[in-house]
Amino acid sequence: MTSRSGWMIYGAYGYTGVLVAEEAVRRGHRPLLAGRSAEKLAPLASRLGLEALTLDLSDAAAMTRALERVSLVFHAAGPFVDTSDSMIRACLEAGTSYVDITGEVPVFRNTFTYDAAAKKKGVVLMSGVGFDVVPTDCMARYLSEKVPGATDLEIAIAGLGRLSAGTAKSMFDGMLVGGQARRGGELVPSPTGRDVRRVRFADRERSVMAIPWGDIVTAYKTTGIPNITTYMAFPRNLTAAAHDTWRLQEAIAPLTRAILGAAPVKRAIVRLIEARIAGPDEKAREKGGSQVWAKVSDASGRSAEAWLETVDGYSFTALAGVRSVEKIFALTPAGALTPAVAFGADFALEIEGTRRYDALPPAP
Repeated sequence: MTSRSGWMIYGAYGYTGVLVAEEAVRRGHRPLLAGRSAEKLAPLASRLGLEALTLDLSDAAAMTRALERVSLVFHAAGPFVDTSDSMIRACLEAGTSYVDITGEVPVFRNTFTYDAAAKKKGVVLMSGVGFDVVPTDCMARYLSEKVPGATDLEIAIAGLGRLSAGTAKSMFDGMLVGGQARRGGELVPSPTGRDVRRVRFADRERSVMAIPWGDIVTAYKTTGIPNITTYMAFPRNLTAAAHDTWRLQEAIAPLTRAILGAAPVKRAIVRLIEARIAGPDEKAREKGGSQVWAKVSDASGRSAEAWLETVDGYSFTALAGVRSVEKIFALTPAGALTPAVAFGADFALEIEGTRRYDALPPAP
């Protein structure tokens, strides 16, 4: 087998892939850039002074040969529900570790099914090494250690700002699955708009609505807490409207999902997203910021909550993604793991611009 050296970013020319590649170079790494399009890879590789390799996930033999050159692949080519499994299988065949930046619930569930295979190969499989789900996963572990035996976990996020095309496509795939939460250790349907509330974040109070964030899978893996609800902040008028119409939405949801999920319709929507959505520019990322609130409680009424502030979600993903690669090389974990299980509850605090509070900071 070819001698292994370094790591690969697959999907390097996508919006987030570029940010990860730039951060990697800034920190002194020289990853191999890979993806399906030689035309898109070439200018990025030239600008960063890195080697590029044109690869298609559909060619399993070529993927395995390429992955045998590296110790780890950073998978940035979404929607991950369509691409992750093929890459994981190729990584296991090649004996190469795998990380991705998914936020898609089915992908997290699938990654964990390969735990035994990853341990046997001595590699790590880790989905969600970006804003999905590093800050929330770390918050879940941090609070679960404060209240051992907690039965309930609530997590809310705010401030995601403008989306990239990749995130928009992943959210569209998530919409086709529908709302979910975890109850009694099992994933159950959670109608969009039914669970709406106000949450005090570190900066201010916001309206939030329950959505199927990745922690309904990853936080369960990290903490074992059986009841988990995840929320996202939306404008108050939008959450109010969603709450007022959730019964109607659920009544028509199966038909809507069937229409939107039909192959020709889905392809058209994906093409539209790719043509119309570019993601935030550098100035918007620098001005942006993200918030997390989390709370755990147990059957006796004990509880603990915490708040976290950090940089824009895409900036966080690039920073945390590269740090995750460095941690894996340093610690050499094995198995299908979450970031907080592999790196600890304080890993998120290693990311520039991140602060955690056990009590609300004084008002400015």
